[in-house]
Amino acid sequence: MSQTRGRYDFCIGLVLAMSSSIFIGGSFILKKKGLLRLARKGSMRAGQGGHAYLKEWLWWAGLLSMGAGEVANFAAYAFAPATLVTPLGALSVLVSAILSSFFLNEKLNLHGKLGCLLSILGSTVMVIHAPQEEEVETLDEMSHKLGDPGFVVFATLVVIVSLILICVVGPRHGQTNILVYITICSVIGALSVSCVKGLGIAIKELFAGKPVLKHPLSWILLLSLTVCVSTQINYLNRALDIFNTSIVTPIYYVIFTTSVLTCSAILFKEWQHMAADDIIGTFSGFLTIIVGIFLLHAFKDVNVTLANLPLSLRKDDRAANGTLLSTYDSFNDDEESSACLGEMQSTESLSARRNGSLSAF
Repeated sequence: MSQTRGRYDFCIGLVLAMSSSIFIGGSFILKKKGLLRLARKGSMRAGQGGHAYLKEWLWWAGLLSMGAGEVANFAAYAFAPATLVTPLGALSVLVSAILSSFFLNEKLNLHGKLGCLLSILGSTVMVIHAPQEEEVETLDEMSHKLGDPGFVVFATLVVIVSLILICVVGPRHGQTNILVYITICSVIGALSVSCVKGLGIAIKELFAGKPVLKHPLSWILLLSLTVCVSTQINYLNRALDIFNTSIVTPIYYVIFTTSVLTCSAILFKEWQHMAADDIIGTFSGFLTIIVGIFLLHAFKDVNVTLANLPLSLRKDDRAANGTLLSTYDSFNDDEESSACLGEMQSTESLSARRNGSLSAF
């Protein structure tokens, strides 16, 4: 019965995680469209600290789409481990890339399509080899986990790094370095996932008739989640306004996923009982996703499709052969010219000596 229940929860978490990726991937496009409309109107941009996007309905549509995705994501964390839900966020990169090519005129070439395929394959491998987290069924158990010294140290480091990036690095380099705002969103996102996991447990207990609202941890988690999500929205808007969506989305995914996997490993001790093949499979899947994301965006300006690929190869071959032939011919010409010149100089020298040119002596 327990195994059947576990499979049922797994399927629910899988479906919720996939639907979450679709909603979140679409939200990036809607938000970007809204921010572009504001830029055309001459409003102060979000990257400069403006908040005119609050009056743009497209931005609100994107926010609602992201909200729906986060609700589905929230529910997915309640039914499945974080190492299953988080890697499936790569699907939001795929959805965002495809929709960007249609609605934002951002190209999706052959490399991009291969990158999308690799992202899906890497996510599948990670799901198959994902470590199992320790079962946490009550808020008291969750409170014990959150009080673990390892997690306390990790959370403290995250808060310190975030404050340094927000107060010191952000004002100086946030407009030029894409990693600043995205890193803020990503590392804080690791804490927000922990809060979501705890609130999911609280909701389960609430439906079971337990006095969850009287437990102080429920309100602490809710307040922490509100602060974390608000900070993420603010700095993600700035990153989207300044930099290209196709660049922001994958970098955000890689750093966010790394942060969440690290946090989950520390909080739920997921890696202690893993076999060697599962460890290798998990890392291989994650590296495959990174390679896919790199292909998706590193060559986005290269105009290569399946239709013109054979023609491009033939042109490259002809160009290479032409270069080699011209080099070979020029080398032969130079060799022949040098030989002729040497013969002429030798002939002139012999003629001079035969004619009795004594001035040289």
